[in-house]
Amino acid sequence: QVQLVESGGGLVQPGGSLRLSCAASGITFSIYDMVWYRQAPGKQRELVAAITSGFRLNYDSSVKGRFTISRDNAKNTVYLQMNSLKPDDTAVYYCNGNLGGLEYWGQGTQVTVSS
Repeated sequence: QVQLVESGGGLVQPGGSLRLSCAASGITFSIYDMVWYRQAPGKQRELVAAITSGFRLNYDSSVKGRFTISRDNAKNTVYLQMNSLKPDDTAVYYCNGNLGGLEYWGQGTQVTVSS
């Protein structure tokens, strides 16, 4: 049974910070590429940040310099540190793990940035 379990979402003021976590089980975590996506109301799902099994990084231009993706293979967990949050960051954030033809998704966690 494969599970990606997310935590850390919530309500935060503009300029604030949140740290999202995604704990994986049922997969050989260290060989999977891990990705954070988000989807805002009325918008398509978009890639936010990715970290490959080889620790290569990719960020959407809108979050570069503000967000940091990392992984701890010993804990089977991928993180998304979000700083200097803006209202446009409000979305449901999803954790994704993929390896070739295999792909798994977390349940999503709500992030709301508002005064």
